[in-house]
Amino acid sequence: MAAFFRFLVDLPGYQRGIELFNRGEFFDAHEVLEDVWRAAPAEEKKFLQGLIQIAVGLHHYSTGNKVGARSLLARADKNLSIYRQGLGGLELTTLRAGLAEWIKALDNGHATPSLPRIELTSAKSKPEA
Repeated sequence: MAAFFRFLVDLPGYQRGIELFNRGEFFDAHEVLEDVWRAAPAEEKKFLQGLIQIAVGLHHYSTGNKVGARSLLARADKNLSIYRQGLGGLELTTLRAGLAEWIKALDNGHATPSLPRIELTSAKSKPEA
């Protein structure tokens, strides 16, 4: 199971950002998650930055900016790769696999797969003590 945050200041904001992301409201998700990122401790910043980069990348894609989308999705994957056990109640393996599919499709000019979703584990309601 993925680790939950130990220090996150704004858990409701984090959960709201994920809800917006999963509804395809990527710009709004980015705005909410960026507020969470600003207040987060250093240990969580790269993780949150990776989620924000996914949201911004998918927003860029929705506006026709495929180059910007590809660049941000690749940077997001790099930032998330350092959290091998996950964080924030997320199991990152599936999310990162979806990112890899998107990056490959954008690299090769193929149709993009379905939009990635951010799935919380069963620990979503209770952070670690």
